[in-house]
Amino acid sequence: MPTDIVPIRRALLSVSDKIGIVDLAKALAAQGVELVSTGGTATALRDAGLTVRDVSDLTGFPEMMDGRVKTLHPMVHGGLLAVRDDAAHAAAMDEHGIGAIDLVVVNLYPFAQTVAKGAGRDEIIENIDIGGPSMVRSAAKNHAFVAIVTDPADYATIARGETTLEERRKLAAKALAATATYDSMIASWFAFADQGERFPQTLPLVLERSGEELRYGENPHQAAAFYATTGPAARGIGQARQVQGKALSYNNLNDADAALELIAEFRDADPTCVIVKHANPCGVAIAATLAEAYEAAFACDTVSAFGGIIAVNRPLDAATAQAITGIFTEVVVAPDADAEAVELFAAKKNLRLLLTGELPDARRPGLTAKSITGGWLVQSRDNGSIDDDALRVVTKRQPSPQELADCRFAWTVAKHVKSNAIVYAKDGATAGVGAGQMNRLESARIAAWKAKDAADKAGWAEPRTIGSAVASDAFFPFADGLLAAVEAGATAIIQPGGSIRDDEVIAAADQAGLAMIFTGMRHFRH
Repeated sequence: MPTDIVPIRRALLSVSDKIGIVDLAKALAAQGVELVSTGGTATALRDAGLTVRDVSDLTGFPEMMDGRVKTLHPMVHGGLLAVRDDAAHAAAMDEHGIGAIDLVVVNLYPFAQTVAKGAGRDEIIENIDIGGPSMVRSAAKNHAFVAIVTDPADYATIARGETTLEERRKLAAKALAATATYDSMIASWFAFADQGERFPQTLPLVLERSGEELRYGENPHQAAAFYATTGPAARGIGQARQVQGKALSYNNLNDADAALELIAEFRDADPTCVIVKHANPCGVAIAATLAEAYEAAFACDTVSAFGGIIAVNRPLDAATAQAITGIFTEVVVAPDADAEAVELFAAKKNLRLLLTGELPDARRPGLTAKSITGGWLVQSRDNGSIDDDALRVVTKRQPSPQELADCRFAWTVAKHVKSNAIVYAKDGATAGVGAGQMNRLESARIAAWKAKDAADKAGWAEPRTIGSAVASDAFFPFADGLLAAVEAGATAIIQPGGSIRDDEVIAAADQAGLAMIFTGMRHFRH
C-alpha cells in the first residue's frame, strides 16, 4: 500500500497559462525538486534563473511535428503510471532506466479561448491538446503515488514539496473533471459548430458549479447547487455580476432567469419593465421612461409583485430605483445601473442587484433540457418569433394599429407565461395574466378577475381589459374561452389557430365584433 505522504523529487511542468508557474517552480527547487519541462514553460523557467531539464533529455527523443509529439513517450508515462510498491513495475523501471515522476503541473491548450476569438478551423484544431490530457489521466490514475495539478489555485498545496494521499485524491478528481470539461467543449464544437448537428448521438454538457452549495432547493428539505454553463457563448443569469444583497437562492435564480428571458424579448424596445413571481410574469409594461414602465407593470398586480423579481431593458436610474424600493423586492436584473441607483439599493441589504451587461438575444439558438425519470428531454429553445407578414386576420373586422400593437405585445408576454396562458394587454402594458390552469377558459377568467381587482385597488373607473387585446399561447379549442375574453371587454384576439373548431371560434369573434389574428405558432410553456 502507498505511503500517505509522498515527497516530490521530480516534477514535470508544462503549462499554457504561465501565471504563477515561476513562483511555484522556485518553491519546488528550494525543496530540492528536479524540474522537467517543455517548450515555452522551460524557457520561462530558465529566464527566471532556474535549472530545468528538457523533456527531450528525459526521453532521449526530440520534440517533433511542431511540438505535437513531446511527452507521448514511455519515459514520461512509465514514470507516471508505475506502481511504486509493485516489484514487477519497479523491475521494469530499472530495466529501462525510467525515473519516477512525482508531480505533474499542466494546463491545457486554450481551445475555448481560440473558438471565442473567432479563429479559423485549422487554428482551432491545432489547439486540441493531446499530450496534456494524456499526462493528466496517467497521473490521476496513479494518484496513490503521483500528484496532478491543473489549476493554479492549487499551487500552494504542492509548493512545500510533498503531498498527502487525501490531497492527491482531491487533485486527481479535479484534474479528471478538467479533462472531461475540455473534451466536452471539443465534442460540442465538433457536433454543433463543425458538423452542424441539431441533436448529436451523444450530447456533451459542460457545467461548472458556481460558488458553494445553495442553502436549499425549491423547498428546505431539498439540497441544491447552481452549475453555470461555460464556453464562449455563455451569457445570462449565470454570468451576471451581483452588486449587492445576500446569496441567491434556488428560487431566486429560477425566477431571475425567467425575468431575463422575458426582458430579452424587449432588448431593442422602448424602456420596458418586467415583474416576475414564481417564474410567471405578473406585470409587464413599455413606457417613455423606466420609472413609468415600472409603475405600469406594478399596477397590473400589486399583490403578486411583493417579493417578486424585476427586470428592465435599460441601465437602472435613480428614479426607477426609488420606485422599486417602495415594496419588498427579492432581485432586480438590469444591464447596468448608475451610481445613484446603486446607492439607493444599498439601503436595502436583502435586495439582490444583478447586472448582466448586454442582454441576451431572445432569438439565439440553443438547447433546453429537463430531467425526467430515466433520462432527459432535450429540445431547441423557443426562439420563435412572428413578423407582420406571418399574421393572418381571420375575422371580418381588421385590428386597429393600437390593437395590433397590443396583440403583438400580449403575444410576446404570453410566450413566457406557463400554459394554459392568457394575457390581456392595453396601451403597451399587461392588464391581466392567467397562468398555469388546466383549461384555457379558467385562465381567461382568472386574468379578467385579476384585472378587475387591480382596477379596484387603483380606484380606476374600469379594468384595463376594457378595450384590450388578449393573447392565448395555444388555440382556443372551444368558443367559451374567447367569449370569456369578450365578457372581460377585449376587442382583439391573437392566437395560433389550428383547432378543428376554428370556424366556430371565428364565427363567435365575428358575432362579437372582434378582430382576431392567427399566428400559426404555438408557445406552450409547461
